Amino acid sequence: MDIQAISPIADYFVICSASSDRQLKAIADGVHEHTKRNLGISPRRVEGDASSGWVLVDYSDIVVHIFTPRTRAFYSLEALWKDAPVLLRMQ
Repeated sequence: MDIQAISPIADYFVICSASSDRQLKAIADGVHEHTKRNLGISPRRVEGDASSGWVLVDYSDIVVHIFTPRTRAFYSLEALWKDAPVLLRMQ
């Protein structure tokens, strides 16, 4: 989601789901490892953990939200940020 026109906190949100706590941790670890190895950057911070159902990986301009389906439905970030253009949707 491109949020740069509606929020000063970041330029983009990446929102994805993991089918289990274990997969959620694997995705968060994979994002961190990929950006470190290929781009030479580490997140400013990582919040949450797999057992909470939501991990946020903050790269300043890009914030990655990884949810379990139940937690994603509960917080419904897509509805909260409904005015932000969706740049890519994958199923």
